[in-house]
Amino acid sequence: MEALSLPAALSLVAGGGAGLSPERRAGLGPDRAAPRSRLYSLNCLDWSLLTPATKEMLALIEQVKGRFQGDPSFEYNLSEINAEAAARLIESGKEPVIKEEARLIATIEQIDRAVGIVPRGAFVKTPLGPVHENRHFEGLSLVEAKKLSSYFHFTEPVNLKNKTLLEKADLDPSTDFLDSLEHDIPRGSWSIQLEKGGTVVVLRSLLWLGLTFYHVPTTKQFGYVYFGTGEKNLDLPFML
Repeated sequence: MEALSLPAALSLVAGGGAGLSPERRAGLGPDRAAPRSRLYSLNCLDWSLLTPATKEMLALIEQVKGRFQGDPSFEYNLSEINAEAAARLIESGKEPVIKEEARLIATIEQIDRAVGIVPRGAFVKTPLGPVHENRHFEGLSLVEAKKLSSYFHFTEPVNLKNKTLLEKADLDPSTDFLDSLEHDIPRGSWSIQLEKGGTVVVLRSLLWLGLTFYHVPTTKQFGYVYFGTGEKNLDLPFML
């Protein structure tokens, strides 16, 4: 059976009481905050699975500047970029090169960590730890949707851990388990606008130019896309 015919096939055999939940149909695991699988394509027809990003990858790509070449097998010579970093790799018995595929993996991870966001209340954290979609979430009100504090980074929190017990007293641990955008540094790294006649709230990242998030207030519709060069806007602090 072809993957494209799976939704139709499931509805045809549902009379027997068997089927898949929406999460399983989408290939989602029980914990929505768990690491996700990522795919890439050069022609939008053939897709390859990307391996998870490692700490070493994230550290090494900080040395690489400039645009991507468009070839996953292309190798950046670290000796020409950062001699010290290259020497460390050589000492550990590794080639002083970074493949473009590794750079892509680490860049996607960076973007998701820095600007991958969700509306407050869209997900809930259970007492046992896993994060699930909040089935009672009906969207933010228009008033709340225009506030940066109504949006969270969908990644491991950093600022939340530094809050005092007094600051945490007013938080709901089931929904306020992530970092809010209102505390992002540098301040002013997000633009928020109403579009489509005021029916859609759009947030754009000025740190990762090309990242656009949308939410239709009072509905469950939200998400984000990134169309960019894969380069962080390091000049942002001087532009604000």
